[in-house]
Order: sequence, then structure tokens, then C-alpha cells
Amino acid sequence: MKKIITTTNAPAPIGPYSQAVQAGNFLFVSGQVAINPESGELNIGNIEEETHQVMRNLKAVLLEAGLSFDNVVKSTIFLSDMGTFAQVNEIYGQYFTAEFPARETVQVSVLPKNVNVEISVIAIVA
Repeated sequence: MKKIITTTNAPAPIGPYSQAVQAGNFLFVSGQVAINPESGELNIGNIEEETHQVMRNLKAVLLEAGLSFDNVVKSTIFLSDMGTFAQVNEIYGQYFTAEFPARETVQVSVLPKNVNVEISVIAIVA
């Protein structure tokens, strides 16, 4: 059985998908971009702030499911420019305390709304 997770503290989906879906003991969180959920506007002033906004959006969805970044077992980072990897990696690392999740980072030609970073995660429901 699956359970749909939705929160107003993260951007509403911009297509036919859910913010997150819990299936058994796993939570699959859709890719988040730097949309400020309060204003609905993109927050892409610089790559550091853009990444922080993405991570805040992920955190909001995880919290709605009663989880935190400590529950994340896998993440995928999509970048429009691999040249920003170091900055994104530094910000990303600030949201995890220990036992980092498995991860891949890939460069893509374009992301939704022409953002520079999108991140999705899979978490374990304890």
C-alpha cells in the first residue's frame, strides 16, 4: 500500500506527481528545486542559496512524513553545470550529521524552470 505525503511547507508539484510517496518502509521524495513555498518564486540568486532552498524543501517533505535527513538512505543530485559541484556538495553536507546516504551526482542539459540544481531522496521509515 502507498501513502501520499503532501505539505504546504514545500513547493506544490508542477506536474502530475506527488511531493513524496511512502511505500512500505520507504519514502520516495520527488526532486526538489529552489522554489520558495511561501512566495512560489524561484530562489536562484546564487548556487549556495539555491541549494539551501532545495534542502529546506526536502526537509519540509521529510518532516511531514515524520522523518529527517538521518532517515535518508539514497539521494540523487542533478546539476546543470558540474562546475558548481564543490559549492553544492558543501551545502548538501551541512544537512547530514553522520552515516551519509548513498548518492550520485550527474550533470544534465536542462532542469525544470531552468534551475541549476535538483535533488531527490529516498528515506527509510523507522
